[in-house]
Amino acid sequence: MYNESRKSRRSFLKKAFGTAIITSTAPSLLSASSSKIVALEQQGILEKKYTANDQVNIAIIGMGIMGFSNAETSVKIPGVKLVGVCDLYTGRLDHAKEVYGNGIFTTKNYKEILDRKDIDAVIIATSDHWHDRMSIEAMNKGKHVYCEKPMVHKLEEGAEVIATQKKTGKVLQVGSQRVSSIVTQKAQELFESKIIGDLVMVETYMDRHSANGAWQYSIPTDAKGGTVDWDSFIGDAPKVAYDPVRFFRWRNYQDYGTGVAGDLFVHLFSALHAVTSSKGPNRIYASGGLRHWKDGRDVPDVITGIYDYPETKQHPAFNLQMRVNFVDGSESGERLRFIGTDGVITLGWNSVKVERHKISNIPTYGGWDSFNTFTEAQQKEYKKWYDATYTPIKPSIIESDLEFKAPQGYSANLDHHLNFYAGIREGKAIKEDALFGMRAAGPALASNKSYFEKKIITWDPENAKLA
Repeated sequence: MYNESRKSRRSFLKKAFGTAIITSTAPSLLSASSSKIVALEQQGILEKKYTANDQVNIAIIGMGIMGFSNAETSVKIPGVKLVGVCDLYTGRLDHAKEVYGNGIFTTKNYKEILDRKDIDAVIIATSDHWHDRMSIEAMNKGKHVYCEKPMVHKLEEGAEVIATQKKTGKVLQVGSQRVSSIVTQKAQELFESKIIGDLVMVETYMDRHSANGAWQYSIPTDAKGGTVDWDSFIGDAPKVAYDPVRFFRWRNYQDYGTGVAGDLFVHLFSALHAVTSSKGPNRIYASGGLRHWKDGRDVPDVITGIYDYPETKQHPAFNLQMRVNFVDGSESGERLRFIGTDGVITLGWNSVKVERHKISNIPTYGGWDSFNTFTEAQQKEYKKWYDATYTPIKPSIIESDLEFKAPQGYSANLDHHLNFYAGIREGKAIKEDALFGMRAAGPALASNKSYFEKKIITWDPENAKLA
């Protein structure tokens, strides 16, 4: 099934590396001293002018960290106006007015946002357990939706969100901004050129080493009776007494969040699927534990996953190793590596690097090899046989190191929002619609299912559901 064509590979290598490529049957002879850094170009889309009829009025539901971040990004875009916000903590509504003026509409009831005729689109940045319901209600009310990842809280919720987007025809984009990055797009171009040969394995991790990184977010001193609408926050979650820790640090609890996998694995899956055009794995197994942040949370702070990706038209079968560690004493950060038969693509947030290490299928002898255990007479005989069997080979010379970098100050988040509004105003295809969003969220949530149930999960990547 996998397309073995190499038609685009040679032309791309010539263009990208800017050096002669000598075709031969030999492994590449890589020049250790050669390297090249290429600056990526950002589209000048902020300069585009829009008429008054093109204005998009937005409201944000959930003014936490991502709510304010999305507001700040959206209002930078010409023709986008923030007219309302919703949050269940009074202090965030008050702060929204401090930042965006007293004229902004504020409420603790998201249905008041959806009922307003002057609102074209909503950004949903609530706790995970509200994502599906709010997205569905918003689209049915005629609103376009930008929903923070993961798209859903539970695996069984994805189908209705996908169906509602299809039924209503509304734009829905999930907020894994990396899929819109010019860096990710370059990585996809590199991958499709087969510059690293056939993909064999992907290694990725996104580690942290701080209290904030482990979601011990600040809790305001006025988080008491009257300032938080606890009953509305609970929604369809189990009923418990008001607890400000659960409200402000909801990511730590299965009732409202999706843990490490739902927060960070989704970013990694999204980028991986964007680069490879993959629909996802079909076998999932995860393990981990709560090793350090024992603050009452009921999700692990270390989780690793192993995934089998089946062969498709876009890529060969490959394996994925994924990890997030909130107790990373090495502070090694993050990495996403695509490992192929001829090299490696390493994708970061602001750069993508290619390293070429072509392997030869012709056997060698000597070194750490059984050849040295032969008798002297047999070694001479073997050399004679080897020279007669294998034609002398010439090395191919290419540059070994090529890196593409985004401009200083580049924001993938801005590009992701630009794509959302272009979908609304111009009908452009959305990079992370409901189906793509579920194909990223599904394996992440299935990782949680595997971890808690201690078993392998089989997944249907085509239809984004449990197999």
